Amino acid sequence: MKIVAGVDEVGRGSLIGPVYAAAVILKKSIDKKILKDSKKLSKSKREILSKYIKKNSVWAIGKASVKEIEKINILHASLLAMKRAIMKLKKKPSLVLIDGNKLPIIKNYKLNSVLKVIRKYHLFLQLQLLQKLHVIK
Repeated sequence: MKIVAGVDEVGRGSLIGPVYAAAVILKKSIDKKILKDSKKLSKSKREILSKYIKKNSVWAIGKASVKEIEKINILHASLLAMKRAIMKLKKKPSLVLIDGNKLPIIKNYKLNSVLKVIRKYHLFLQLQLLQKLHVIK
């Protein structure tokens, strides 16, 4: 059985603060029809949807600190946060889809780059949601 994880980062455009990444594996039973672009939802609807996603997925958050950003630069810190999120997943995915054109280096993992143009994949919609709520709270 193929286990697919989606990974995306948040905070890379910020001039201050850490960078975060979320890795999510959706359960087969999740209702993909209710997954929406989090930017189009009210805060209360995002919170409800976030609880639903967390309950119906395996997910993890990775973080790179401001000190790490200053030491290795924002790009490498973003990749480090992604790697940390992937490694924290309780299930090892057989495929990891990463929103972007750069991939972290992780031995024994199959990683593929997926650009924003194909955000129709529901995996990335719930990633946005988890990230925004994790960073805000």
